[in-house]
Amino acid sequence: MTPPDKVALLDELRAALAADLDNLERSQRDTQEAATHEEARPENDKDTRALEQSYLARGLAERVAQLRAEASKLSTMNVRRFGDEDAVAMGALASVEDDDGGEARYFVAPVGGGRQLAGGVVVVTPESPLGRALLGARVGDEVVVPARGGRRGGEVVGIR
Repeated sequence: MTPPDKVALLDELRAALAADLDNLERSQRDTQEAATHEEARPENDKDTRALEQSYLARGLAERVAQLRAEASKLSTMNVRRFGDEDAVAMGALASVEDDDGGEARYFVAPVGGGRQLAGGVVVVTPESPLGRALLGARVGDEVVVPARGGRRGGEVVGIR
């Protein structure tokens, strides 16, 4: 199977993050408007709708700021060529074969962990257990992380 183009994977990840940010910003604006709308004024001392809306708006604003920071990290990320003699590093596309002969591909990026991209490629970050295990690994190395019910991982069979 031909590995996916890493530039296309990075573009896909950037586009997904931008779409998430757009949706979240829209939700945050709507929530803020609902919190300050005249219909949100408390009818009595037990009515907390406006207060709850303002808490939600604040939480959404914090998530928007976090997503903007993540988008900024991706905007400066470059991809480079890796060969099978190289160690896995940021921007690598690592192929890992499990004990049953199945193969998974992981794209190492600073953000977007867990997101599935074209060709079934899964984004891993250096902060994740699998990302930490992959960083520095070379073809032929075993990468193992604890998982519910045992372990997850396998042998690194390719790095691009």
